[in-house]
Amino acid sequence: MSLREMFRGTGVAIVTPFNQDGSIDWTSFEKVINHIIDGRCEYLVVLGTTGESVTIHGKEKQEVFSFVNKINAGRVPLVAGIGGNDTHEVIEGFHNFDLHGYDAILSVSPYYNKPNQEGLFQHFKALDAATPLPIIMYNVPSRTGMNVTGETQVRIANQCKNIFATKEASGDFAQINYIVKNKPADFMVISGDDPITLQMIADGAEGLISVVANAYPKDYSEMVRLCLAGRYNEALPIHLKYIDIIASMFAEGSPSGVKAYLSEMGLCENYFRLPVWPVSEKHHSKIRELMKKVSSVFLQY
Repeated sequence: MSLREMFRGTGVAIVTPFNQDGSIDWTSFEKVINHIIDGRCEYLVVLGTTGESVTIHGKEKQEVFSFVNKINAGRVPLVAGIGGNDTHEVIEGFHNFDLHGYDAILSVSPYYNKPNQEGLFQHFKALDAATPLPIIMYNVPSRTGMNVTGETQVRIANQCKNIFATKEASGDFAQINYIVKNKPADFMVISGDDPITLQMIADGAEGLISVVANAYPKDYSEMVRLCLAGRYNEALPIHLKYIDIIASMFAEGSPSGVKAYLSEMGLCENYFRLPVWPVSEKHHSKIRELMKKVSSVFLQY
């Protein structure tokens, strides 16, 4: 199967469930994995931002990678989240983690350091030379503090052949247009923003790495498939159905919002590792009301 075949559609940036004492809740983790796969999403992204990757380290990170591979049992492609603001440390992770069963790596652009565009390019060039697996680069300036410009992303796409896709979450359609127009034909643009995925696919993106599909995998992955088939008139009602729900998932931080939904669904508890904290009770009540307004968790197709 080609990379385009594996990663065209909906990937899910899967949450990491915790117990009240902060330990990983492996029983709930298995339930969430199966919920997403049974919802017909195309692939899983493990230890991305939604997985609270920045508070999971070393041996425990390996345990998460291995556990998801075990429960997945080859059903869908897997992507390992390995990124950071120390290029050398990211490369060490590439070499030190056992990535058996994984098909690609998602690597976020460096955060906090605020490197210039040449520094960003050199970072990804170094990852490209060292990686054991194909890489999806991840541009999310709202979190990292530094945008990887369209020009830099196209330069990476042309010169770093192990980097086959970008998860583009700038929300800037001028930038998205530039990348889609100027990228190599075999380079994939993947939406990193649930609420504008329909529009991004219309603009040339080939799918989504989703937060909302943790909770509503069947509906949202079907919406993406309809868009990819050009059936926007059928996709639009699903898109509109989840606009308020998606907004509520990010209103008080993510993954705080999506875990509130998952806890209401009985899939995992509403626990986090500091500094992430649950949504307020007022907002949680709003989430309960929004869930009631959704006539069915799954649409039937």
